[in-house]
Amino acid sequence: MIHKLSYAVYAWFIIICILCEHTTQAAPIEAQVLQDTLLLKNPKGVHISEAYRYYTEPFAAAPNPEQVEAQWRAGKFRPGPWHQPLNLGMLHERVWMRLAVRNTELQRLRYLWSIFNFVDSATLYCRRQGETTFTALGTASSWTPASEREFPARSVSFPFTLEPNESAVLYLRIELYSGALYLPTYIETAEHFLSWEMNFPFERHWVWLLGFYLSSALFNLVLFAFLRDQIHTWYVAYVVCVTLFLMMEDSLDAMLLPAALYKLIWSVGQFNFMLLAAAAGIRIMQLFLRLRSGWRRLYRLGNWLAGVAVVFVGVYATLLPWAVRYSMSVVLILNSIRELLLVSLFAYGWVTLIAVMLSWRRRRLGFYYTLTYLFFFVGAAVFWLNHMGLTSFNPIYPNPLAWGLFLELLVLSALLTGRFRYTLRQNAQLRIKQLRQRNALGARLIAAQEEERERLARELHDALGPNLAALHLAWQGQAVQQAISSSPEAAAAGRHTELLLRHLRDEVRTFSHAVLPAEPGLGSLTESIAALAELLNLYGSPTVRTYCDAGLEQLPQPLQLAAYRIAAELLNNAVRHSHATEVQVQLLRLPAALEIMVEDNGSGFNPTATGPGIGLRGVYARAEYLHGQVHIDSTEKGSCIMVRLPC
Repeated sequence: MIHKLSYAVYAWFIIICILCEHTTQAAPIEAQVLQDTLLLKNPKGVHISEAYRYYTEPFAAAPNPEQVEAQWRAGKFRPGPWHQPLNLGMLHERVWMRLAVRNTELQRLRYLWSIFNFVDSATLYCRRQGETTFTALGTASSWTPASEREFPARSVSFPFTLEPNESAVLYLRIELYSGALYLPTYIETAEHFLSWEMNFPFERHWVWLLGFYLSSALFNLVLFAFLRDQIHTWYVAYVVCVTLFLMMEDSLDAMLLPAALYKLIWSVGQFNFMLLAAAAGIRIMQLFLRLRSGWRRLYRLGNWLAGVAVVFVGVYATLLPWAVRYSMSVVLILNSIRELLLVSLFAYGWVTLIAVMLSWRRRRLGFYYTLTYLFFFVGAAVFWLNHMGLTSFNPIYPNPLAWGLFLELLVLSALLTGRFRYTLRQNAQLRIKQLRQRNALGARLIAAQEEERERLARELHDALGPNLAALHLAWQGQAVQQAISSSPEAAAAGRHTELLLRHLRDEVRTFSHAVLPAEPGLGSLTESIAALAELLNLYGSPTVRTYCDAGLEQLPQPLQLAAYRIAAELLNNAVRHSHATEVQVQLLRLPAALEIMVEDNGSGFNPTATGPGIGLRGVYARAEYLHGQVHIDSTEKGSCIMVRLPC
């Protein structure tokens, strides 16, 4: 697999080199005849590269078109690339472009000389036919938002007018400190320029490319909302940074962004957004390949590089305004460090991918991510070669980087969707495991509780019950009866005490039966409910009636036990607190649930005002554990409590 990948990368490199060599080859000699004067036509004439010459000078020199004209007469100017943007790469000097023009139309026309990339400042000078000195027609800067420029447009455009058959010499002075002197420029009539600007986002595919970038970022925000996985936030940061870089490259930011946001992003710097995007890309790679668990040194190195890149962006944005004013050598150092950091981040990506694919554990993940990285790397490589002045190759509009990003995001979105599905499955399995653990813990707690109840019930029934019965018999003995019959007061107290002893004995018996239902094999749920009702009916009031559907004994034993506990608690509450004369208990077996209903004709109660008592809290707890529902309907004429437990 590594060999196949190496061959693929090598093949891409060869293709790029051949195409770059082909595009930088000199055109046939007879086709490269430079014009002395650019004949301006409506809507446009020949390409500007057929007539302009350029000259560079240090920023320290005072800008003076008259002195530059002397350099022209001395033969110091050079012709620009044939039908290509002026591309001087990493050159930190002022650029002068000289162009002699003539209006060939029979009418007065307004023209625009436009620069379509960011420039720190630019000035257009003009010397018309018959004039001896140059006049500054206007100064503009890309730092000014499009709406505030003399000619509001995404490009820096300088308007000038020519009378019919009028000639002029134009000088365009350009100052750019970012280090990549890539200057697409053109002259055309104002009408043709405006027509082109209206169609530009559609002809250069920006409309749907930006739509794809935006939808991709929003899609990952949705994934983050579900999973809280940091990889999706880094993905959004990556898309935003690269998209801003591409918008700044074609000056779309001047057309689309508010003035305050426009100034803010340019205070950071176009190429610094690519640096931030590379740092975010490193974090995406680390999380996708799970480097932290297998390649700790690579993980720490990537964090260090990404951190240095982010810190450098802050330092660059802070120092550049000062350096431009006082030390151009510092500007050169800052731009060189920026390029070195970009190369380091890209190299780290390839080293990491190769290391992962050489291992057996995550080779597939490494191969998948290499595909996404390759798309962006090829586009960025072609783009950067152009900006460094090494090539002038642009095989597709708007640029290779935009399409490399499109393909990368397309594949990466598919990979992250797969990661999302995998994470959902992992979370589902984790939830099932947690539910099983919770159910097992609940079962153990219920078993312990039932064991404790059984022990308590047997203690009441086997220890306290016989003692109370013996005490009752002793109290009915002849000696006690003779003693208490000595006076009417003692006889009355004796009868009262006997009633209390009998009532206490019955209470203990009833409570022990309520706590401990019929044991499995000795009595079903229906028999246990009936036995409890029969015991309560011994008091005479209220009268307890029961109804149980057939087949309740087929329910799982834990469900039967919970149903008995709930019915016993509700029945006990009705008997003790409702002041009812009749209480009815029903256990109905529905297709998917067991319904327990206890209804009385007592005085009712308001559970929201007084709050549930201990008994009702136990009912709620058992129902919640079994994912059941409790419904209470109580009025002055009685109460009805229904509990539904899923089977």
